[in-house]
This record gives sequence, C-alpha cells and structure tokens, in this order.
Amino acid sequence: MRISAIQMNQGSDKAANLDQARRLIEAALDADRPHLVTLPETWTNLGGGREARSAAAEVLPPPGSGEAGGPAYEMLRDIARSAKIHVHGGSIIEQGPEKFFNTTLVFDPSGAEVARYRKIHLFDITGPDGTGYRESALYGGGSEIVTFRAGDVTFGCTICYDMRFPEQYLALRRAGAEVIFVPSNFTLMTGKDHWEVLLRARAIETQCWIVAAASHGSYEERGAMRQVYGHSLIADPWGHVVAKASDGTGWATARIDAAVTARVRRDMPVLEHRRLM
Repeated sequence: MRISAIQMNQGSDKAANLDQARRLIEAALDADRPHLVTLPETWTNLGGGREARSAAAEVLPPPGSGEAGGPAYEMLRDIARSAKIHVHGGSIIEQGPEKFFNTTLVFDPSGAEVARYRKIHLFDITGPDGTGYRESALYGGGSEIVTFRAGDVTFGCTICYDMRFPEQYLALRRAGAEVIFVPSNFTLMTGKDHWEVLLRARAIETQCWIVAAASHGSYEERGAMRQVYGHSLIADPWGHVVAKASDGTGWATARIDAAVTARVRRDMPVLEHRRLM
C-alpha cells in the first residue's frame, strides 16, 4: 500500500485552504498513485483567531448516516469516491455544542465515512520562546482511541500533541494498529528539537509505521506571526525515516510493507515482553 502525506501552508481563508489541499492531493495522485492520502492537522484553518475558526468549523453528520456534511467533509468524501482511494482527512474543526473539537475523518473508496477521531490531548503549553498556546480555551478533548481497516492493514488515529503520550500509542498497538497517523501543526520552536525524534520513538516502541502530515510556514494569530515546522515524514517500524517532505508545500510518499512490520515484531517481540502497563 502506498501512502502520501500532504504538506500544506494553510491560513485563515477556508476556501483557499480547500483549493490548496485538492490541488496537492491531485498532484500526488498523478505523480505517485497512492492508495491512501493524509492531510495535516486543521488543514481548513490555521490562524485568524476565534472568528476564523468559527467560520471554518463544520457540524458533522451522525456517523454512518450517509447524510451530507459541510464543504470540507464533502470534499474529502468526493476525492475518496472519485479517485477510489482511502482519504485520511488530517483533522478539521468540528463545531460542538459548547466548544470545537479537533477531529479526524476517514473515508473509504466508496465515499463512506469509516473513522472519526477527536484529539485527546490538548496543547496547553508555553513554548521555548515564551509563546503561550491554550487549545483547551476553544476545544474540547476526545476520550476514545480509534482504529480502522483499509485493505489488509489496521490504522490508528492520533493528532499532533498526542505524540508526546506513548501510552496512547501502546493502546493503539494493542488494538491491532500497524500504521499510526499523526497529522500536525507542530510549532517551529518545538519541532526543530522534538518532531523527528518523537515520531521515530513512537515508531520504534510500537513497531508501527508512523505517517505524519504536517503544516509548514507562517500564519497570523491575533496580530502576531507564528511558524509551524513542516517536515512531513513517514517512518517504518524500525524507526527509519523512509520518506520526508522538503520545506514548502508538497508531499512525502512511501510504500507500507507488511513484511517489514511482521519481521520487526517477530525478531523483537517487545509487546510480549512488556511487564508494566
């Protein structure tokens, strides 16, 4: 199975973000013919404050209902159906009853929604440069791990800051995950030190493929400019980075090889050896 991780430079204009995402996906499909594509975290909006997030937010139809959704929901479904691929929609802003949710949607080649995951760990930190981030001020957190099947492979869903919590990745491995997604808007200041090492660590300890589509570049937030790190990558279960996107928009494509997964798990059966947790 070939997977392409799309790297975007989205901003606060939702329509422009949808157009950019579609163009990049179409380019990746033409160049690499992936069976599955994945987008970054909140690819429909980055920056612009509460009003921009409200404008980008969508009320999602009930899972399994087949009802129509908003523009981003329908675009993801249309790409999956027309290209006959699985589409992992990174995450979009879901309009909840009180707060937003940072939500992943996955569609199969028929256009059916097969997974929905709400980000569990919210980004409430102060960065090395003193910049504060308080995701919980606008977003509610999820509480359930989510997996789905595509072909003969089981995939697990996480989002960005989740990667700092290895217990979530262990839970996904125990639930059968062989590939774990990490769509992200990773800050430049933390990304340059932690991005790759954390993703490779999650791959090594779970013996899963890690697929991390990321946002790249600058965006405006309440009058200040912020930067996200990019460097979308795919790592194998041994922790090798087998594909990485360059700076700027683009994508990284790699072939997920089940034989590699099986060999790593057979030769070093860490899940069987685990004595704690």
